[in-house]
Amino acid sequence: MGRVAAIQMTSGDDVGANLAVVDALVADAAADGCAMAVLPENFALMPRRARDKARHAETPGGGPIQAHLADCARHNRIWIVAGSLPLTSPEEGRVYGASVVFDAQGEVRAVYRKIHLFDVDLSASGESYRESNSMYPGSEPVLVETPLGTLGLCICYDLRFPELFRHYVAGGAILFTVPAAFTAVTGEAHWHTLLRARAIENLSYVIAPGQTGTHPDGRSTYGHSLIVDPWGRVLAERADGAGIAVADIDAAKVQALRNEFPALDNRRLDRISKETT
Repeated sequence: MGRVAAIQMTSGDDVGANLAVVDALVADAAADGCAMAVLPENFALMPRRARDKARHAETPGGGPIQAHLADCARHNRIWIVAGSLPLTSPEEGRVYGASVVFDAQGEVRAVYRKIHLFDVDLSASGESYRESNSMYPGSEPVLVETPLGTLGLCICYDLRFPELFRHYVAGGAILFTVPAAFTAVTGEAHWHTLLRARAIENLSYVIAPGQTGTHPDGRSTYGHSLIVDPWGRVLAERADGAGIAVADIDAAKVQALRNEFPALDNRRLDRISKETT
């Protein structure tokens, strides 16, 4: 069993100020006995213009944001899942949104690049988003072994694509991280439902830290950082404001539940497909 913290923030366009908040909240998580802290999407930077992220883009394993997080992990002796930070991509002007995992010695254990980009028009609120204008899509799911168990990495809009989570379960995942900056509109409508659904259908824990409040570009984010257990119960929630939501992860509970309620073993479509080809 291990303890995890979902860290909620209201990030702005000052990287240094955002990282100071990270330091304080990761220290709070460590003081509460957490083995892992998970940061929200865009924790280091939510600028006025999305394409300004390119000015802060780093290469994997290098750059001031990653160096700062490595020091923070070492100092607090805690694993950090860095929700998403800008990494260089093959196209100038666009960045990967990348979730970088640091162990308690500050070493990088995994890098996941956000696969699904948020290109939507919300007619009810008049909002329009085109992440693909400033971001480059990743293409590879990433699993990583952690002190809490095998972890499948996701970022925000990935939450709406259940096939990604099924892929991770097939690879042995017992928990998922879903760092996010959900809009206030979509968050109120779908956030709790989608997170609980991913937990229930995969009999897995979900750790989902979010952005909250209003940001320099005028976007309002939903907050409500959650930790959900494999039965869909919300173990911890931070509704608004910067802070942490903390809960215990029990790997043995996942396996016991999957044995008692073998929905993952009872899947038929793959078997039927093989039988008919």
